[in-house]
Amino acid sequence: MKHSSVETEAAVDAARRVAPGALSRRSFLKIAGAAGGGLVLAFYLGERASAAVQFAPNAFLQISADGSIVILSKGPEIGQGIKTALPMIIAEELDADWSAVRIEQAPINPAVFGRQSAGGSRSIPNNWDQLRRAGAVARAMLVAAAARQWQVPEGQCSTQRSRVLHRSSGRSLGYGELASKAAALPVPDEKSVVLKARDDYRLLGTRVPGVDNSKIVAGEPLFGIDQVLPGMLFAVYQKCPATGGRVRNANLAEIRALPGVRAAFVVEGNGRVTEVMPGVAILASSTWAALSARQRLQVSWDETNAAKDSWSGAIARAEELARQPGAQTLRNVGDVDSAFAGAAKTVEALYTYPFLAHAPLEPQNCTAWYRDGAVEIWAPTQTPEAGLKAVANTLAIPESRVTLHQTRVGGGFGRRLMNDYMCEVALIAKHAAAPVKLIWPREEDMRHDFYRVGGFHAFKGAVDAAGRLAAWNDHFITFSADGAQPVSGGGISGDDFPALLVPSFRLTQTQLPLQVPCGPWRAPGSNAIAFAVQSFVHELAVAAGRDHVEFLLEIMGAPRWLEPGNERSLNTGRAAAVIKRAAQEADWGKPLPPGSGRGLAFHFSHAGHFAEIAEVSVDARRKLRVQRVTVVGDVGPVINLSGAENQCQGAVIDGLSAALGLEITIENGRVQQTNFDHYPLLRMPQAPQRIDVHFIQSDFPPTGLGEPALPPIAPALCNAIFAATGERIRALPLSKAGITV
Repeated sequence: MKHSSVETEAAVDAARRVAPGALSRRSFLKIAGAAGGGLVLAFYLGERASAAVQFAPNAFLQISADGSIVILSKGPEIGQGIKTALPMIIAEELDADWSAVRIEQAPINPAVFGRQSAGGSRSIPNNWDQLRRAGAVARAMLVAAAARQWQVPEGQCSTQRSRVLHRSSGRSLGYGELASKAAALPVPDEKSVVLKARDDYRLLGTRVPGVDNSKIVAGEPLFGIDQVLPGMLFAVYQKCPATGGRVRNANLAEIRALPGVRAAFVVEGNGRVTEVMPGVAILASSTWAALSARQRLQVSWDETNAAKDSWSGAIARAEELARQPGAQTLRNVGDVDSAFAGAAKTVEALYTYPFLAHAPLEPQNCTAWYRDGAVEIWAPTQTPEAGLKAVANTLAIPESRVTLHQTRVGGGFGRRLMNDYMCEVALIAKHAAAPVKLIWPREEDMRHDFYRVGGFHAFKGAVDAAGRLAAWNDHFITFSADGAQPVSGGGISGDDFPALLVPSFRLTQTQLPLQVPCGPWRAPGSNAIAFAVQSFVHELAVAAGRDHVEFLLEIMGAPRWLEPGNERSLNTGRAAAVIKRAAQEADWGKPLPPGSGRGLAFHFSHAGHFAEIAEVSVDARRKLRVQRVTVVGDVGPVINLSGAENQCQGAVIDGLSAALGLEITIENGRVQQTNFDHYPLLRMPQAPQRIDVHFIQSDFPPTGLGEPALPPIAPALCNAIFAATGERIRALPLSKAGITV
């Protein structure tokens, strides 16, 4: 494949130069000419762009005269496959020959490319229409150019594999041959172009390898931690183990005298936990010198305002509160008390889940070069736009003086939505006359996370004489930093399942104080709530003497949107379909040997409907083996089947890892786990023997996929353990109950 790197780099550089704020959000396309002759289609999200039909250097899609195609992938690649999936959307509507496509990471410039971030499983939903229309408009212009050359109606032309075809005459022209002619045509209105129907997709829904796969296998420098610059120094940054502590004094003179150390100094910070907290910075000539000096560092901390949080204290307090009404009522419909009084059976249970760390395999890192009042950053971030603002705020410089290069991310899961490591290295680099790479040791990464918050659900449920779910009461006990709102990831909605499906439903909430920072962890909220809710649904099915699948389908009722008109709300028909398909694929109801069992769970999150069934065995030594996990999801049309399957399999592994043995405990404001010896991620021999993934592809708008496949696995696992042993798991991780893998 031939391409002009000079042309591509020129377009990319020009995209960087467009002033932020100069463009609005919904204008769409503009033509730009490549230096060597070709068609460049650029997204213009600005006020003046819709009326502008002229050459523009900031390209999103480039077709060169030799037929090669360059597509810029706008979103951060954090392992979710988006660097491949987003260009596939454009390529599908363009009818491009994928083998002729080269993918480049787009420069960070939201004014040109729109929202550039990865989180909330929003990359596909947010860009679906935008990218489809980009490809469709380009295809329409290429068809128009061919029709003019042949002097035939455009309706007689079609496209396939980067060629325009005139079937009645047998003529065809490649996109490269048409690029310059197409560039001279007016851009059609984006709303006028015809988008493909799902049945016409040739690329979407197939298995496409990740565009970086070979580079990853070869160990090429793609990640933030790989960055190297001439004369670079290496930094470590030590903060108080308890959030909010400040430096009283440190043995800086001793540290400065150590081999390879270039500087050591106190950073006061700006008091924002998402930017720069107080600490001690060490600059050295190598990573080894910096880490060795850190081991010799002795800091006396002023902990007057530091966190004093205690997880054991929170557990004790929650057990007391569970016997009382909640402090706040979030939803109260029907007559809950009367329903309990007249119930055939009632069940009460307290469910507990712990704090969790993100623990990405690539710890936090960032490289910065501060020069002449400006800073250049190389960062593995999920939120580059927010990072630009945070660094500018930290250094008190305009955003225009911050240049950010997006690197591939070695795991995010929500941790890299916050950009504290970027702010720290920017401030440290300001004190150095050289580029600086900051690397957090694993211990710092574990101690200074934005944790998945722990929580408690004190349930009471009722079934009537016919075995139907009649009443539900949940006293949700969570944490708050300000006494007003739950911490990030610690909230629950009054509309969450099964709120809108139970005749009598009450949800109350009590908030415990917390200073340790929390944040989104893969499928925020849902990752923990699903364990409690879907396990308790199974408890009620057992109490009613009902099959779990039958009981759950009865709760769903007739097919409908729970929020009419909102296609991102739960659809009971789609929910029922994934539950039935999961039961079919997992051989639900088929006898298993003694000590084995299947467990089902459904959950709706990030607009994705997922049902999962775990099949397990538990031996006399309480050793657990996960034999098979069946995953069925409805997320609309699947973009890359290979990537989608990988995301679901990864979600299952991630969720199992957390459920089996992961917890963060906090005492006196200090996280007690500092490395993988006390935070044991799932190992390969412990993984399920099979993870079967199935999709019900629908014509609804696509939803996210990186997150909604995770929440059902923990309750499916625990329900399977009950089926195998009769033991009900109400607290995670399973290791607390003596169950091992």
